[in-house]
Amino acid sequence: MTKLCSLLLIALSSCVALGQETGGWQVYRLNQEIRVPQLPAVTARSHDLPDVLLASLDTLFHDSDICCGRDSALGDRAQLADPLSLKDIASKLQGRQLLSDGRPISITADFLASAPGVDITWQIIGTLRTKRPLLIVWNSHLYVLYGAVFDEVGSDDGSSVFMIHKLLLLDTRYSGAQREVVFNRDTDDWGKVEGMLRLSVATQ
Repeated sequence: MTKLCSLLLIALSSCVALGQETGGWQVYRLNQEIRVPQLPAVTARSHDLPDVLLASLDTLFHDSDICCGRDSALGDRAQLADPLSLKDIASKLQGRQLLSDGRPISITADFLASAPGVDITWQIIGTLRTKRPLLIVWNSHLYVLYGAVFDEVGSDDGSSVFMIHKLLLLDTRYSGAQREVVFNRDTDDWGKVEGMLRLSVATQ
């Protein structure tokens, strides 16, 4: 079986998961890469999980008034969350919060499950395209997901799906080369990805 045929079979499987018809699909736009630009190089104060969570949230929001500077809106709540439970992080952070000057903000937290048969590639690529990173727990460690390498598979009717080959991650425990981590769908176990969390903030 050729590589192209293999890719098509994967794409057709994704189409079934998404409830789309499988006829007329073809692979195009190979090896696209998307990255969230200009993220701050925040390094955790220690390798302790609560510090890793705070540094990761600081990277996502890159606003110390929101998280996780002194008297920030989310700092205290984030420290109460289980750093390896994205659902718990979401429950602690979401909703109406107040900045130190009294201005209200609203935090939206969407947990993306990585369960078998659940296709979350659209949410991943869509979020990255809006220049927003995500949190991801992989192999019992928390990372910032800031980029992806993927193919796009299209149909004659204009429909398309994404096939992600690599996820580009940041490990906020480190400041050097160890900071850059890659999850490779061809060699790494997707079953060890425990989910992803998409966070957004809006003023009220």
